Amino acid sequence: MSHLRSRRRLALAVPVALSLTASLGFLPAAASAAPQAAPAARTADAPKLAYVVNTKVDRHTIASVKKAIAKADGSVVATYQRIGVIVVHSSNPDFAKTIRTARGVQSAGATRTAPLAAAGTKEEGAVEYLTAAQAKRTEAASAKTPESEPLEADQWDLRAIGADKAASINPGSRKVTVAVIDTGVDDTHPDIAPNFSASQSANCAGGKPDTSEGAWRPYTPEDYHGTHVAGEIAAARNGVGVAGVAPGVKVSSINVTDRANGLFYPESVVCAFVFAADHGVEITNNSYYVDPWLYNCMDDPDQRAVVTAVNRAQLYAQKKGTLNVAAAGNSNHDLDADAIVDDSSPNDTTPAERTIDPHECFDIPTQLPGVVTVSSTGVDNVKSYFSTYGKGVVDVAAPGGDRRYQIPDTPSKDGRILSTMPNGAWGFLQGTSMASPHASGVAALLKSKHPWASPAQLQALLKAQADETACPASYDQDGDGTQDAVCEGGERLNGFYGHGIVNALRAVK
Repeated sequence: MSHLRSRRRLALAVPVALSLTASLGFLPAAASAAPQAAPAARTADAPKLAYVVNTKVDRHTIASVKKAIAKADGSVVATYQRIGVIVVHSSNPDFAKTIRTARGVQSAGATRTAPLAAAGTKEEGAVEYLTAAQAKRTEAASAKTPESEPLEADQWDLRAIGADKAASINPGSRKVTVAVIDTGVDDTHPDIAPNFSASQSANCAGGKPDTSEGAWRPYTPEDYHGTHVAGEIAAARNGVGVAGVAPGVKVSSINVTDRANGLFYPESVVCAFVFAADHGVEITNNSYYVDPWLYNCMDDPDQRAVVTAVNRAQLYAQKKGTLNVAAAGNSNHDLDADAIVDDSSPNDTTPAERTIDPHECFDIPTQLPGVVTVSSTGVDNVKSYFSTYGKGVVDVAAPGGDRRYQIPDTPSKDGRILSTMPNGAWGFLQGTSMASPHASGVAALLKSKHPWASPAQLQALLKAQADETACPASYDQDGDGTQDAVCEGGERLNGFYGHGIVNALRAVK
């Protein structure tokens, strides 16, 4: 699951290139000349691509740009006037070049490198499902603790952040909803159904919301990622299975995965942020990066347009009162390094190795302004071996699992995170994908206690309640004499843990 965070943002200091994104019209307008005429003939089998076109938010400009889009052989899929983003499909190979010259267009670019394709299933790595024998052992161990859920003995992560004790003080408010922007959520799962909000759920694949019954669910059982994330946040304390960090709040699902390949394309994520904001969602969880580029570089016109569009959408959500939380990544990259080798992009066609500067090329939405970036820890409160990090980038850390070096003394002795799976099952996964929902859950508890807190205030509270965690004296995880990652900073703020590891008990107290 390369694009999932199973899975970063500007923390305190915003790079110059992105500091301009604080306003909706952050890029200089393109030349105001009329668009050049599109080639007269198109081959019947010309590949169709998706694009985002960024413009001003006034109706006159958007109407003018729509006419230019049609003239350039583009068809409008969705228009988000309030943020000046238009999602377009076109088979014209010169569409982006042509539309960038249109009056009112600030930037435009393709959101993928592969043509739009017919729907199909996707392949993902296997998850370890909880077996009947494991469940029996875990249930016996859980029964020794009063008020415990049947499988809670295997949930070392709840105890690590005091979420088990927090639940008896304040499990969270029904007035708070966390939207899981992901692969869909199985709302029929007995651990999720009691807290699911269908009215705040949709399928945004392709850039336009579908709110029909069940559209938000995973396409296949293999699309389990979002269901697992949802359970970590808000699995109910109802005598069934596991418990979430905030078992009293609501959770919704915004499915953004492409049916053909399971990727998270920019237009779908734009749709998700706007939908969440317009439907009163307090927190979004983002355990993915926007495909097809792991890092979007501002000197590339297509990637620059993608950054603009997604950033406008997430800033819109913030202005409407939504806090966005995102996973740092699973590449063990230092996001404050001078250079990073990216050999996985683009992931929808043929990747080509490139060296990027993470201060100029951004993982989105993780590195966008105002987004909470979460790194992953294991049972020993040490950075997970896979977790991406970076001083001034990571805001907080949270349990995401580590099956290699940090093994808990639990019935299943599994260092990963146990949570819900489609079709009423439970299973173990690890990643910053799992860390982010723990932080989202704690943010939901804070929002429950401080209902009038703005996204900026909520982020400040999330950092303040975290347990300050210093850099380890050594991070030679495999014992070969070489440091596997270098942590920079002091106890109050460093590259591995940001402001510290989230603490649910402190949040409710």
